Amino acid sequence: MDRLKAMANFVRIVDSGSLSSAADATGQSVASVVRSLAALERHLGVRLLNRSTRRMALTDEGEEYLAWSRRMLADFDDMEQRLEAKDGLVRGLLRVTAPVEFGHRYLAPLVNEFIKENGEVRVELNLTDQVVPLLDERLDLALRLGHLPDSAMVARQVGATRLITCASPDYLRAAPAIDSPASLREHACIALSSQGRHWYYRHQGKVLAEEIAPRLVCNQIRAASQACVQGLGVTRLMHYQVADELADGRLLRVLKSFEPTDLPVQLVYPHSLRLSPRVRAFVEWAGPQLERLTPDPEDV
Repeated sequence: MDRLKAMANFVRIVDSGSLSSAADATGQSVASVVRSLAALERHLGVRLLNRSTRRMALTDEGEEYLAWSRRMLADFDDMEQRLEAKDGLVRGLLRVTAPVEFGHRYLAPLVNEFIKENGEVRVELNLTDQVVPLLDERLDLALRLGHLPDSAMVARQVGATRLITCASPDYLRAAPAIDSPASLREHACIALSSQGRHWYYRHQGKVLAEEIAPRLVCNQIRAASQACVQGLGVTRLMHYQVADELADGRLLRVLKSFEPTDLPVQLVYPHSLRLSPRVRAFVEWAGPQLERLTPDPEDV
């Protein structure tokens, strides 16, 4: 039994939530992942996971072994990075995370190009709107929207964005004027479920909170922007999420003078002294391209 691989499979099973998801993520068959876990449990002499047809749960021993496994795998990765740094070659596994919509639009195409240009690099790209802790999840790099709270990280700003309010020309022609956030009370609003029922604005240094009554609530950005383009009402999204629609006139921007301040778009990674050649190479290569690709929130 390859104990390091079995340990990594165990962590992947827990993180992905199922044997089949772990198999998909690692390119193995479900049967192979099951055998790996069973062999690890036999070797340790304990059950790590209680499994049924519907759910899995860590045992007490599994909780303890999971924490230890994460530390061991992190140490293993750190040693690999130190050795790779000595010859400067760009190779190995690069783990990257980014918000879903930004990742689809801008980062994923760059990752694909980077893989083509660096034949010995493999990439795990995790697109999620949850803020995933890099060190805990053994990630090398994250693209973050917003200010950086963790001083243990290094951030390279590659652009900026902000929340904007917009609607289609057809909707605005038939609707009352929108000249202040209070005007939204007379309008159909399209909201994201993550936003709640208050939209926040800024004017003359003060924060304004406007309670909305949504006509449509979506849990996906593209569904909200599409509904807005089709004239269902007013929506509020990040500028980059509707930059194309604004540029070609399918959407018009309203309440610009009430928009909140910009949020930085940043590549975030552990302290530069620990950077492997593959992380350094990606940051230096992708950074300038993201600066070019990220739409300026002052445009349109």
